[in-house]
Amino acid sequence: MNGNWSWDTFSEAFPIVLEGIWITIGLTIACYLFALIFGFVWTFLRRVPFKPFNWVVTWVMEFIRSTPPLVQLFFIFYAWPMVPVVGMALDPFTSAVLGLGIHFSTYIGEVYRSGIDGVDKGQWEASTALNFSTRQKWMKIILPQAIPPTIPMLGNYLIIMFKEVPLASTIGVVGILHMANSYGAQHWAYLEPLTIVAILFLILSYPSAILIKKLEIKMNTRFDKKAVLNGSSKGAVS
Repeated sequence: MNGNWSWDTFSEAFPIVLEGIWITIGLTIACYLFALIFGFVWTFLRRVPFKPFNWVVTWVMEFIRSTPPLVQLFFIFYAWPMVPVVGMALDPFTSAVLGLGIHFSTYIGEVYRSGIDGVDKGQWEASTALNFSTRQKWMKIILPQAIPPTIPMLGNYLIIMFKEVPLASTIGVVGILHMANSYGAQHWAYLEPLTIVAILFLILSYPSAILIKKLEIKMNTRFDKKAVLNGSSKGAVS
C-alpha cells in the first residue's frame, strides 16, 4: 500500500466515488422522512394515559436510543430474516431506511414532544371550548404552534443523520463510502478515496449547518418578539 499522496489516484477515484453521491443523498432523505413520520407515532403513543403502556413505550424508545445504530442495521439486515413467522429478508436500502429511520425517530419524537409541551395551556382549553374534534384540535391549534419552534432542532438531526448514513455501507448500500472502500480494495489505495468522501461530506453538510444556524437565529428572534408583544398586550389589558 502506497502511503504517499497521489493526485493521479485522486483524479481517477473522484468520479468513481461521486457515483455513489445520489444513493447517499437519497438514503438520507428517505431515512429522514421516515423518522419525521414515525416520530409522531412515538409522540402520540407516549400520550396514551394508560401508565403501564406508557412505561413500555418509554422503555422501547430508551432501548433504541441506547443501542448503536450499526447494531440495529445488522439486526434488521442479517437477523430479522431468521425470526420465525414474522421475519423476512429485506434489501440493503430498505434495511437502512428502517434501521436509521427508527433510530432517529426516537429523538425526533422527543423534539415533537417538547414542542407540544410548549404550547400554552390556554390553547388546549380554547380548542375544547370551541368544540373542536380531536383532529381539528391537533391540526388547527396544537401542531401549527408546536412544530415551528422545533424546526431548527429537526434540521440539526437531518445533518446528524446525513453523517450517520455511511453506516449503511456495512450492509451493502452503494453510497460514497462503499464506492471509496471498493476503489481502495481494488487499487490498494485508501487515502485518496476516503479523503474524497470527507470532502464531499464537508461540501454538503457545512453549508447546511450554516443555514440551520441562521434559521435558528431567525426563529428565536421571531418568538422573542412574539413573547414581547404578548406581554405588552397582557399588560395593556390589565
